[in-house]
Amino acid sequence: MVDRHEIDELLPLPPATFHILLAVAGEDRHGYAIIQDVAVRTGGELKLSAGTLYRSIQRMLEQGLLVVVFRRYYRITPLGTAVAKAEARRLTQLVRMARARGFAPGRA
Repeated sequence: MVDRHEIDELLPLPPATFHILLAVAGEDRHGYAIIQDVAVRTGGELKLSAGTLYRSIQRMLEQGLLVVVFRRYYRITPLGTAVAKAEARRLTQLVRMARARGFAPGRA
C-alpha cells in the first residue's frame, strides 16, 4: 500500500519525471528507448538529453519511483504508478480551471 503523504510530497512532478514515468508505464525500457518514447509521444516538443534523463532517473531511483530490473532497464514501481496517477489528476484539475477561465480550449 502506498502512503498518500509520500505521494503528496513528490508533487508537482518535474515534466521530465512525469514523461519518464509515462515511458516506462507499459514496459521496462533502457535510457535510449525512454528518450525515443518521450520524443515520439510529444511530437518532438520534448527531447530529453542523456544528462537530463540520467540525472532524473537517479533521483527517481532514490525516491523509489523506478527500479533497475536488468542492467540499465528501468521499471516503474507501485509508488511510481501512484505518483503518476496523482500528477495526472492534478494536471487534469489545472486544465479544468484554465478552461473555466477561457485559457484552454474545450468546455469547462
